[in-house]
Amino acid sequence: MSARYFTIVNPAAGGGRCGKLAPAALDRLRAAGLALEVRETRAPGEATILARDAYAAGFRNFIAAGGDGTGFEIVNGLFPAAASEGRAALGFLPLGTGNSFLRDFTERGADYAIEAIAARRRRPCDVIRLNHAGGTLFYINTLNIGFAADVATLVNRRLKRLGELGYLVGVLVSLARLRRRPFPLRADGERDERRCLFLAFSNSKFTGGKMMIAPNASIDSGAIEYVHWGPIGRLGLVRNLPALFDGSHIRHPLASRRIATRIEFDLTGPVDVVVDGEVLTLEVKSLEVLPGALDVMV
Repeated sequence: MSARYFTIVNPAAGGGRCGKLAPAALDRLRAAGLALEVRETRAPGEATILARDAYAAGFRNFIAAGGDGTGFEIVNGLFPAAASEGRAALGFLPLGTGNSFLRDFTERGADYAIEAIAARRRRPCDVIRLNHAGGTLFYINTLNIGFAADVATLVNRRLKRLGELGYLVGVLVSLARLRRRPFPLRADGERDERRCLFLAFSNSKFTGGKMMIAPNASIDSGAIEYVHWGPIGRLGLVRNLPALFDGSHIRHPLASRRIATRIEFDLTGPVDVVVDGEVLTLEVKSLEVLPGALDVMV
C-alpha cells in the first residue's frame, strides 16, 4: 500500500479552479505510472482527517491538490505520527490561490509539480511545531503575526466575497488603522520586545502567493528564519510595499532577520495569525523545528 499515492483534492480551492483542473492533472500522473487513491474534501479540516486515517492505514505517499491551506491540513493529519512512526512524503498540485510553498522551487506551477511527483523526486523538509494554548499545529511554510495577519483576518471575516477587490480593501483599511505593537518573545533565549509592523517565522521564502517575506529561508536548514520589520509609518510602508515581493525589504533600516531553533512567546492572550495561508486566532506559546521530518516532492 505504501507505493500508492493518497491524493486529497480540494475542489473549492482557487474559487473552484482546482475542481476543474484536477482531473486532467491526475490523469497525467496516472499516465506516468502512479497508482492514485483519490479523495475530495467538502469542508474545512476534512483533509486533516483524511490524511490521518490514510496514514494510519499504511499510506506514506500523499499529494495535496489545492492551495497552501490544503497542504497545511494534510501536514496536520500526518504529524505528529510521521515524526516517530515512519516517514511520509508530500507532493503538491498547485491548483489553488496561494501556492506559496512550491514557489521556492519554480514558477512553472502544476507542470513542474507533476514532473517532480512523476520522477519520484524527494527532498527532506523541516517541519515547524507550533504549540499554542489550545494544542499543537504543524506547518512547513510560514507563520505571520502583525500587519499581514491583520489584513488576512479582515478579508477572511468580512471581505472574502469580494475576491481580489476584498484583499485590496483589506490592505487599505489595515493601512488606515496601522497598528505597530510588540509581540514579546525569546529567540533561542534572546529577549525581543521591539515594536513591529509584522513578524514572520518562516521555513520557506514566499507567502501570500508572491511575497518573498523570508528570502534567506531554506526548507532544510534545521532552523526558523525569523524576520522582524519594525514600526514603519504609513508612507514608508506604501513606498516599500514592492520590496516585499523581491525580498529587498530586509535591507530596510527598520528590518532585521536571524535564525533560531526555538521561539518562546510571552503573549498575554490570543492574537490573529496566518499559518500557511490559514487565518487563525491563537495564544501562541512556542515554535520548534523538527529537522528534515517530512519528504517533499519538488
